[in-house]
Amino acid sequence: MTRRWQSERKREFYYRQAKKENYRSRAAYKLKQINERFEVIRVGDRVVDLGASPGGWSQVAAERVGTAGRVVSSDIKRMRKIDNVDFVYGDIRDKKTVEAILALLGGAADVVISDMAPNISGNYSLDHACSIELCEYALEFAKQSLREGGTLVVKIFEGDLYGEYLAKLKKNFRSVKGHCPSASRPSSSEIYVIAKGFISRSPQSFA
Repeated sequence: MTRRWQSERKREFYYRQAKKENYRSRAAYKLKQINERFEVIRVGDRVVDLGASPGGWSQVAAERVGTAGRVVSSDIKRMRKIDNVDFVYGDIRDKKTVEAILALLGGAADVVISDMAPNISGNYSLDHACSIELCEYALEFAKQSLREGGTLVVKIFEGDLYGEYLAKLKKNFRSVKGHCPSASRPSSSEIYVIAKGFISRSPQSFA
């Protein structure tokens, strides 16, 4: 029984489960498992989902916040409509995209979640560096949008820049922890970082 066989079997299980439960991707179970362990999303929260398409994480977030909450999602890829989710088509590196998200949010975010990942080139050092860059943008967005005490969840590819990024998070959040949900493939280099207790250092303004 090979590691690859076990990995593919797990991947197939979550793929089938997603189809059965009408989630758009098996990644939905990663957020479910993160939320079960760290309780990052609560009823009534304002949540921003970066890199949202095709929408698995947005579906989970919308279920969790309920009708009293709000979910605003964004991606450079189009996403089919999800009930109780507002979508902004655009690049998070673009100021206009950020402004559109903040306008729909209508106030400070409780949680920012990011499943953003670069297009895989096959060059691990390059892919890691691109992953870190996306995480940097997620952090900058969180610093603009989160309320005091808010939470950021990001996906990151492990590598030599990982520790440096964690150090930046620790300057802005009271608790920073890495986690690999069981829905991730055993062979994957991805890890999810849960940063809780945002420390706001400047007045926030929303579009």
